[in-house]
Amino acid sequence: MYWPFRSLVIGHLITGSVGLLLFWVAVGTRKGGPTHTRWGTVFIWSMFITGAFAVTMSTLTLVDPYATHPHFREMPQWQDEQLVRALFGWMMQYLGVLTISLAWHGVGAVRNKKHHEGNRNARNIALQVAVMLLAVNVAVRGYLVHQPTMMGISVVGLASGATNLFFAFRQAPPRFSYLYEHAKALVGAAISAYTAFLAFGLVRLYPEHAFNPILWATPCTIGLGIIIYHQVRIARMRNKVEVARAAKVAVSAPALAYPVEV
Repeated sequence: MYWPFRSLVIGHLITGSVGLLLFWVAVGTRKGGPTHTRWGTVFIWSMFITGAFAVTMSTLTLVDPYATHPHFREMPQWQDEQLVRALFGWMMQYLGVLTISLAWHGVGAVRNKKHHEGNRNARNIALQVAVMLLAVNVAVRGYLVHQPTMMGISVVGLASGATNLFFAFRQAPPRFSYLYEHAKALVGAAISAYTAFLAFGLVRLYPEHAFNPILWATPCTIGLGIIIYHQVRIARMRNKVEVARAAKVAVSAPALAYPVEV
């Protein structure tokens, strides 16, 4: 099982690295422009593939933790098989599905902007429900192995699944709300991927920092800052559109009420 697992790790690193680099291209380019659309699409697909690799790797770890991570046999802090399963099995599986669900929801919000009911497709709903169930599972597993970090990060999945479902089943979402969802979900997918890369990558170099709360919180903090920044920009754009519409109505209404005789 070791070499198939190693092949998955290599694929995971390649697609994840490409996606996490292109994330900054999508963030830094003009929204809706050709560069943003082109490289944003590559980023989304890299998140799908990276998440699929993570889910497969986590499943193999759940089957046999030490066959997939033989180096842990030499580390005293990783002698607990349930701890290895909790972090590299259940936690990685949760983050993999979270990444896929956020990428799917983010691209769907834009594609379905004119047909909002399209966000209620079976695949999107199933992904959000799966994330919430896995989040609860991670919280329970974290409690059993005495890891508050796992319990804390489960809140992200619960909030993500709940808010995404709320948007999907909303009958009449406000104007431009699909842009809020697009930004929130795709930045969230990057947060999930960066968290996994930092936590699972650093554990090989510094195993004692595997559950360092600062390490787990850093991508989330930066990502939330990006989300808030873009939500403020979207809100300003929405206000400008509403003001422009109101001004147009204010000018045209009197002309209709009091036509000028020529």
